[in-house]
Amino acid sequence: MTSQQVQHSLPSQQSAQSEHSQPPRIRDLPLALLARRFSTGSVALDYGAAMVRVRSHLGAFVRDFQQVYGAFTLADDAPFADFHTEVCGGQGLRAFLRPQSRFLIDGIQPFDPFPKAQALPHFEWGVNWCFAQRFNQHVLLHAGALALADRAVIMAAPPGAGKSTLTAAMMLRGFRMLSDEFGVLCPRTGRLWPMLKPVALKNRAVDVIRDFADEAILGPLYKGTRKGDVAHLAPLAASVDARQRPARPCLLLFPSFRDGAALSIRRLPGEEAFARVAFNSFNYALVGQIAFDAVANVAEACPAFALEYSRLDEAIESLRTMLLESPAVATTA
Repeated sequence: MTSQQVQHSLPSQQSAQSEHSQPPRIRDLPLALLARRFSTGSVALDYGAAMVRVRSHLGAFVRDFQQVYGAFTLADDAPFADFHTEVCGGQGLRAFLRPQSRFLIDGIQPFDPFPKAQALPHFEWGVNWCFAQRFNQHVLLHAGALALADRAVIMAAPPGAGKSTLTAAMMLRGFRMLSDEFGVLCPRTGRLWPMLKPVALKNRAVDVIRDFADEAILGPLYKGTRKGDVAHLAPLAASVDARQRPARPCLLLFPSFRDGAALSIRRLPGEEAFARVAFNSFNYALVGQIAFDAVANVAEACPAFALEYSRLDEAIESLRTMLLESPAVATTA
């Protein structure tokens, strides 16, 4: 049973909680208190579909974390976590000479250390690795997912196509963000679950989003990471507060940014949409027939479009209209 299933086994307790009984947001906690919580391993994060517990003694990591996870609350009453992680310093000489950060899952270090100054992106990529490798009760689409009310669009695209930039901009224009990286498709219900994390913006996209909306909260710019210059966009409170609300797939989108391009929207046949979505799944081959059926249902019921754009607001308003007018995949409770 996952943390998501445990939470849904207690609906009356959840509904009884009032807005005033909610714990403070992470941005409102004194930094010293948050650092103590990290040092004892008592920081539990509810991403929606999964719960992650984090331990760290790295002060700079805690400071940067508070900035990009500011709208979240700590899940103090979490009965358990799906993943137990740690962000710690280098060992031996690496504690002093060119200091490093190490990411651990269940006490095991799955990949090489990062520079200590890049501890937050190290954690973000580490958690993504955990989800992609060990969260196979759902079909994990390598796609952004956003919703208006409970109507969701799935956006799949290869790296460099502008998917994260468009995802970030849509959230800043009133869409509810479910995820930037993981479209968590429940094969039993056909619904999409949030897996809500900060949006990793790379290189030029950082300035694009910084200039796009005054309410954008961006963390530090980490220069020269393994994926270029990276900054993280903090999810807005509206998306954070709805991270236990699934959404119905209504639209498949394959976006592509091109400088100076006029807005172009091209309908795709269902078989092409199926192939593109399946190709952009982390665990399609592993889950097998279950994943085939789940993706096929979405591809059959949701209209699919390739979208080329250069102006964010123009693309967003077109998508808003398309999503509200699209049919929805039949789902079960």
